[in-house]
Amino acid sequence: MFCRYFCFLSLCLFLPTQRSCSLGHVSDLRGRDTTSLPGFENLTMGYNKYLRPYFGGEPVQIAMSLDIASISSISESDMDYTATIYLRQRWTDPRLVFHGNKSFTLDARLVELLWVPDTYIVESKRSFLHDVTVGNRLIRLFSNGTILYALRITTTVACNMDLSKYPMDKQTCRLQLESWGYDENDVVFTWLRGNDSVHGIEKLRLSQYTVERYYTLVSKSQQETGSYPRLILQFELRRNVLYFILETYVPSTLLVMLSWVSFWITLDSVPARTCIGVTTVLSMTTLMIGSRSSLSKTNCFIKAIDVYLGICFSFIFGALVEYAVAHYSSSQKCAAKAPQEGPANELTKEMEEVNITNILNSSITSYKRKISFASIEISSDNVNCSGLTMKTHEKIKCVLRNKMHRIIGYFTIQNPSNVDHYSKLLFPLFFMLVNVFYWAYYLYF
Repeated sequence: MFCRYFCFLSLCLFLPTQRSCSLGHVSDLRGRDTTSLPGFENLTMGYNKYLRPYFGGEPVQIAMSLDIASISSISESDMDYTATIYLRQRWTDPRLVFHGNKSFTLDARLVELLWVPDTYIVESKRSFLHDVTVGNRLIRLFSNGTILYALRITTTVACNMDLSKYPMDKQTCRLQLESWGYDENDVVFTWLRGNDSVHGIEKLRLSQYTVERYYTLVSKSQQETGSYPRLILQFELRRNVLYFILETYVPSTLLVMLSWVSFWITLDSVPARTCIGVTTVLSMTTLMIGSRSSLSKTNCFIKAIDVYLGICFSFIFGALVEYAVAHYSSSQKCAAKAPQEGPANELTKEMEEVNITNILNSSITSYKRKISFASIEISSDNVNCSGLTMKTHEKIKCVLRNKMHRIIGYFTIQNPSNVDHYSKLLFPLFFMLVNVFYWAYYLYF
């Protein structure tokens, strides 16, 4: 039944005849009980679908317009987006001019009998035409020979993304239409109404992005086989950062603040401070792994969110190291004081002081005459290495020994409890400064 209908419809539209066609039979134009299409008698006389309009002459002007029905997904890992579009192409074929002021919508299956442009989507990975319940194509013929050819296409197009500022990034994607075989001498592409040729994109509601602006361009693609016309739809997408603030930034900031609780716990509470430090480090590690697992194929990029998580991890790990340093200094100080406690130690100390005093007095009296020309002075901290009787290498050793004592004394913590006192102020202050620089850089630069 389909073949019978198609054959009769084809004969009606494309064969030069003096008879008009109906669904079941062919009748004379003067018949009263037939459905006729006036003006189609000589419509396809000499028509060749393999030759473009104006073959051998001026190029065909093809005007296009787009409706963006949806952008279903934007993949950062694959760097592409999937969109469903309605592509409409208009051109004039003088071989299809007929009398009258009407336009006729033809069966889409008749497109196989007409010349149509060889338009394709540049950088398309996968594309298909919708065919439910029939192929979603439209052919409309106007009396002046203008043809409107509309298609419903779903395509996945590559989009090169810069993820260095993820998730505060803006991406620019393109949808490019180009002629495959006809160069600019045969075909010229134009937008039907400039930026107004694109509809629907301003009404899109995407899960992670907001369409900031879009514009159309007319360009050419220079290739080895010639220069081909190209139309470009360029649109800018801004990522919605609120989700990532609630999902990643707030939890990581709270973990850093939780690590500061250990500064208010005494140094003697080893289990409590150790538990807080280790727990926050492990929680931060889990958060970092979770944030990177969603973009497993883009781990080569150092993203803004990775920088922030690295900063938070450094502060948490620094709080744990701070307790280790403070506890070690406290234990060393206690160990130094321990031998001096008790009555036996005090008695021994007094006896040693008496003996040392007697020995020093006698030694100083006997050696004063011998070293009166020397200027070696012994102080509580350093030794003045300017003695005239000391050799050169001894002076060098003395100077190096004094410098080492000064360096060690500089890094020696006299009061370990002050470490926590300073950390209560320095850790929050530095964290706030780092946040100011971080957000200013990624939001405004």
